[in-house]
Amino acid sequence: MACVRYTEHIVNEVSWASEVRLFRKKSNFWLNIMNLPVLHPIFVHFPIVFLLGSSATALAYLHWQSRPDLRLLTWWMLPAGWLSLLVTIITGIIDQGGLPPDAPYRTILNLHTTSGLILALLYGDLLYRGWLHWSRQQSGSRKPGREAVTGDFLDQPGRKWPLTIQLLLGIGLVVWSGWLGGALVYVWGVNVGQ
Repeated sequence: MACVRYTEHIVNEVSWASEVRLFRKKSNFWLNIMNLPVLHPIFVHFPIVFLLGSSATALAYLHWQSRPDLRLLTWWMLPAGWLSLLVTIITGIIDQGGLPPDAPYRTILNLHTTSGLILALLYGDLLYRGWLHWSRQQSGSRKPGREAVTGDFLDQPGRKWPLTIQLLLGIGLVVWSGWLGGALVYVWGVNVGQ
């Protein structure tokens, strides 16, 4: 009995996949006119590598060795990861434009999109605060009642554990978002064979 239900589930998924392909052909008018390929899979690997690499080097700098090369790698990979994340989010939103609004995988797709937007905010915050620290240090400005800004943003007292939590949260979100994207492709076949 369970085998029959599982088989029916697989048959329903296969028929749903053919309905999705038919819907995409009918509803992708503008994408068909512009003849755009599915772009999201091309860019998706860059933010994963850069953001995970930046987080790993920042954590190594904070908790293992305060080596300048680890700090340099952190600040070189973070902007590249954040900018490639923005490109990936934009291409993902464009690519989902032709998908049916009532698809059974819509919840997973919405979670995947939301996690990408949260990642942009999370790493954008880190990048902005690092840039703000750097620009204050370069200009020599300081807040009233505080000492002048010196050193790197990662070296500031009291920031080790909040940064650690933010970086670990970022790593977890990158992995979770990637897992959701993999489920969309390998379980539901979203944008496969386009």
